[in-house]
Amino acid sequence: MTIVLGIDPGSRITGYGVIEVNGSKSHYVDSGCIRTDTDAELPERLCQIFEGISEVVRLHLPQEVGVEQVFMAKNADSALKLGQARGAAIVACSALRIPIFEYSARQIKQAVVGTGAAQKEQVQLMVCNLLGLNKKPQADAADALGVALCHSHMQQSMIRMAGAHKIRRRRLR
Repeated sequence: MTIVLGIDPGSRITGYGVIEVNGSKSHYVDSGCIRTDTDAELPERLCQIFEGISEVVRLHLPQEVGVEQVFMAKNADSALKLGQARGAAIVACSALRIPIFEYSARQIKQAVVGTGAAQKEQVQLMVCNLLGLNKKPQADAADALGVALCHSHMQQSMIRMAGAHKIRRRRLR
């Protein structure tokens, strides 16, 4: 059993999602959003993100963390703020030596929905289906759960590939 924390970083809203992975089965544990004070300066908001993620880590003790990568938006200032928010969340986890894995938005959508061009609503619906949720989580929390599910799927794929490689190597000898 592995506890996975998924993080969807944002300078105003950072989503988090926690799942428990047991073999190929994933179960919902917790999700939510860290909402920063929009009137506060960026350094204070980064501190709020760091403290919020630190609290989630203390509460759930994840063994692995998946984080969405920064994408280059039209506005460079927004991309820089997003990168700083992402950094605050990553430091909260890496300070405790939790392994961190990064995924692009396209990889996350592909793993959860089956297409890298999926819409946010499709991700929300598939997160609900995959985790057996009765109601849709907030958009940012659903995205974070999507990151956690993506990480779980990627790890399972790596395990299957490693096993197939071992089988092929034995046949060759």
